[in-house]
Amino acid sequence: MKSVLHKATTRGHADHGWLESYHTFSFAGYHNPERNQFGVLRVLNDDRVAEAKGFGTHPHDNMEIVSIPLKGDLEHKDSMGNTTTIKEGDVQVMSAGTGIFHSEYNKNPDKEVQFLQIWVFPNKRNVTPRYDQISTKDIEKENSFYQVLSPNPEDEGVWVHQNAWFHLGKFEADATETYHFKNEGNGVYAFVLEGEVTINGQTLNKRDGYGIWETDSFEFKAYTDSKVLLMEVPMELQAL
Repeated sequence: MKSVLHKATTRGHADHGWLESYHTFSFAGYHNPERNQFGVLRVLNDDRVAEAKGFGTHPHDNMEIVSIPLKGDLEHKDSMGNTTTIKEGDVQVMSAGTGIFHSEYNKNPDKEVQFLQIWVFPNKRNVTPRYDQISTKDIEKENSFYQVLSPNPEDEGVWVHQNAWFHLGKFEADATETYHFKNEGNGVYAFVLEGEVTINGQTLNKRDGYGIWETDSFEFKAYTDSKVLLMEVPMELQAL
C-alpha cells in the first residue's frame, strides 16, 4: 500500500476578490511539481464565489468536469443550450470532449456559493460534449458511502468517460466502514468536507486530502460527525 497526505493548510491559495480558491493540485498561478495530480484526478479546487459574481463564459475540451456545490446556488449556462441551477445536494458533470463554452454565476445578492470543482482526465478523446446533473437527496445514506459517479450510464449517479467512481458519505461519530476498490490499479483520493476521520489509522481533518493506492480496500472511521468525498480513479493515464 502507498499513500500521500495533503493537509488543508498546504494547498495553493488564490484570492481574486470575487473568487477565493484553494487548490489541492497545481492550478493557474499555483504550481507545485510534486502535486500536479493524483492518477487521472487533475484538479480539486475548493471555491467560494462572492455574491452576484461568477465565472464568465470560457472554454474547455477533453476533460471530465465535476461540480459539487457545498453551500448556495450556482447558475450554469453552456454552449449546448443548458441553463440550470446547481445547489447543495447536487452533483453536476460535463464531458467537454470536442469543446464547450460555459459560465457559472452566483445570482444571490447576499450569499456566497461554496463548491468543489473537479477535473478528471478522460479515457476517450473528442467525444460529443454532454451535460448532466442529479440530486443526491434520494440516494444519500446515513453512516455509509453512497455512489454519486461511475463509468456506467446505467448505474446510480452521474457518469464519466473514465473508470472512476465517486462516493459521498455522511457519518455520525464512531461510525465505521470498509471501502472496497472497484477496479484493480485504481487509487482513492479522500477529501474531508467536515469533521475528523481516520483512514487506515491516518487522522484527517476538515479539507485534508489523503490518497491511497496499491491496495484493494481500507478501513474508515469517523471520530466526529463528518462528511467525506471519496474519488476512486485510475493511477495511470491511458495514452489516447
